[in-house]
Amino acid sequence: MRIGLVGYGKGGRFFHAPLISSLPGATFVGVVTRSVERRQQLASDYPHVQAFDTLAELVAAGIDAVVVSTPLDGRPAVVMEAIELGVAVVSDKPFARDAAQAEAMVVAAERCNVPLCVYQNRRWDSDFLTLRKLLASGALGQVIRFESSVERYSPTSVGKGSGGGFLRDLGSHLVDQALQLFGPVTRVYAELDYRQPGQVFDNGFFVSLTHANGVVSHLSGNCLQNAPRPRFRVSGSEGSYTVEGLDGQEALALAGLSPATEGERWGTEEHRRWGWFEQGGERERVASERGCWIEFYQRLQLALQGAGPLPVQARDAWATTSILDAARQSAEGGEVQVLPTPVGHGIKDE
Repeated sequence: MRIGLVGYGKGGRFFHAPLISSLPGATFVGVVTRSVERRQQLASDYPHVQAFDTLAELVAAGIDAVVVSTPLDGRPAVVMEAIELGVAVVSDKPFARDAAQAEAMVVAAERCNVPLCVYQNRRWDSDFLTLRKLLASGALGQVIRFESSVERYSPTSVGKGSGGGFLRDLGSHLVDQALQLFGPVTRVYAELDYRQPGQVFDNGFFVSLTHANGVVSHLSGNCLQNAPRPRFRVSGSEGSYTVEGLDGQEALALAGLSPATEGERWGTEEHRRWGWFEQGGERERVASERGCWIEFYQRLQLALQGAGPLPVQARDAWATTSILDAARQSAEGGEVQVLPTPVGHGIKDE
């Protein structure tokens, strides 16, 4: 498979290029970027990968799929251009600024019969894969509440809007994971945090989702939190699962490493970072599954060869965007948003 990339900022350089270049049976063809600085970085990082001025030039060089990792404001236009050019496209997240924009891309792709996928790589985090395994085994019994949080102290992130605020950017991961685990949502309540006068983009959020099956998900994120919550706390009738900290793949990628350089070490969590199963006085470690972001691209390969579904359906991202819209409306109006019909993408076996 021949893969191209549009954008070589933080997302393109650290979260896509290392995986594309590590993918067996694939060729990293080129990157669209006009920035002199980023072209120099590309030449240093991947000397044999060509830089292009336009998406049309990259497509003309011969690619099977293009990954679009540009800022949210301009990303949907590039996705639509790729669809019109007839090339399979992976959009970075967040997928869209609102549900109407998400719908337009999904409908265009379906009309043109072009595969459209969204990069929800956190479905292959170590902690999320471990939680899926626990739920599948029935170890927690009937789940009552799912708590999912990503909090950190990063003052430089306050007010940044490249992803549409913390709710739109980080929230797209947390909502997607909740829908994967517990299915469609009927009610949404949210609160947003703003620290500076006139701040347009939130730097923190709390979202409560009521799923059609009765599970309640509490999702939160913040970039000004000195004492973060556990990454996951899942409460069930037979016990609870908690895990601290973030999956280690992000740190590895930002350090310039990749699945190709790390081999079997990639995605493996040391035992001190494993989570806990607790029930009354019982407490024991739960071995973490190996994180595997590259599986997104492996599944993409198979899908484009007709050997399986896309790793993330575009309609999943549309549903996630609809729930994020409802969350913002809830925060602005100070009331629960009751969805006329359940919104989500169902519970799926990976």
